[in-house]
Amino acid sequence: MSAQQANGTQDNAVLQQILAGISDLRREVHKVTDRLDSLEMQQAPTTPTVSMFSPSASPSMRQSYFAHQSSLDSWHPERNQGSSKSGTSAPKRIPSAPVSLKATDPNLGLWVVVPAGGAGTRLWPLSRESCPKFLLDLTGQGRTLIQNTWDRLLPLSGVEKFMVVTGNAHVEAVSEQLPQLVPGNVFAEPSPKESMAAIGLAAAVLMRRDPDAVLGSFAADHIVSGRDAFESSVREATAVAKEGFLVTIGIAPSYPSTGFGYIKLGENLQLKGAPNAYKVLEFKEKPDARTASAYLSTGEYRWNGGMFVVKAKTLMSLVEANVPELYAGINKIADAWDTPGRQIVLNETWPQLPKIAIDHAVAEPASRAGKVAVVPATFGWDDVGDFASLSDLLPAEKNEARVLGDPSLVITEGQVGGIVVPASGRQIACLGMDDVVVIDTPDALLVTTRARSQDVKKIVAKCKKAHPELG
Repeated sequence: MSAQQANGTQDNAVLQQILAGISDLRREVHKVTDRLDSLEMQQAPTTPTVSMFSPSASPSMRQSYFAHQSSLDSWHPERNQGSSKSGTSAPKRIPSAPVSLKATDPNLGLWVVVPAGGAGTRLWPLSRESCPKFLLDLTGQGRTLIQNTWDRLLPLSGVEKFMVVTGNAHVEAVSEQLPQLVPGNVFAEPSPKESMAAIGLAAAVLMRRDPDAVLGSFAADHIVSGRDAFESSVREATAVAKEGFLVTIGIAPSYPSTGFGYIKLGENLQLKGAPNAYKVLEFKEKPDARTASAYLSTGEYRWNGGMFVVKAKTLMSLVEANVPELYAGINKIADAWDTPGRQIVLNETWPQLPKIAIDHAVAEPASRAGKVAVVPATFGWDDVGDFASLSDLLPAEKNEARVLGDPSLVITEGQVGGIVVPASGRQIACLGMDDVVVIDTPDALLVTTRARSQDVKKIVAKCKKAHPELG
């Protein structure tokens, strides 16, 4: 080995130690902010459940969702909270929902749009096409990801301005988990079409209901900690959107991730009510490790978390300029949305819409024209994109495996790191397997490593060919 190769090896070892330290720090910050949020929620009285809406869904899809949920009856994610070495577990605790269904600041005037979709491949076999991750409790707090999203956003919009765009197959499950969701604010997609069609449809319908509306799009399956900081960022973004910008919220990178896109900050906009708003110079695709490290060293980049705030009419004008075919299609659907002919027009038009993400459709071209702004966030954020990122969010003693579920079902010896999900209710024993990922459900078992977590979708494709029912 040459001296240059030896130095490279040593540099890589040092980098790995640094990244491990950053990951540990990140987990500790998440623990503290999650604890603060939990204490805040415990102080609020429970909201009474109001059964408002239960849309119809395909009987076969409904059975698939409930069958998967029923198979997980013995799985209690909240039991990993407060677990002890003796294997005893904390009693089930379900945080109360927000006490008020009205926005805490009616003058904000924000409409919330929550795209709720996904194929459930990266967290398979826990999540499935019929039961994506937003319908699961992945934090061990007794609330699913979409319920956490509801809790987080309701104070900003109020129930009347809270909208969800989801697939036909998930409408009933979403309505069951969010019983106070207004019937007219549920948008069902006939098939997946990426984020631009989903958000664009909501914007087009919203323009007809409230021509001056400002909407904020927030994914149903992200985890956010630090509620005050989150609300502050959204309020700033709303102020900037009212000035005619497409606004994104940039996440402060905690490590040089190769799994996220990046946003390059430009000059401060010097806007009243938004002191932390900057122009966006450009959006960057997912980089390699060296490039990601270079981005972090400049301090000029933020992760693109897919959160956008914009006037509905501003968004529609950007769609018209950049994706005219999509613009024509969603307007045709929106014209028929509140008429008896909605379903006919939707079924005829939706399949013809182009599949494209909002980033590629409007954010990137608009940034080149100087029409995009960013509000750098100070809250904790994770998109729970694979089992490696999920394990970082779960509590555990140093160097021990993380458990999502009943810790008494997991026995380890000589194991460092990793994540185990005993969703089948069976006993699991791991011996001398560092950073292993074991996801045990009643009908499927996944065994891999944290390093290969992003590749789970590849094995899912093979499994679905051999056993379509496992998809």
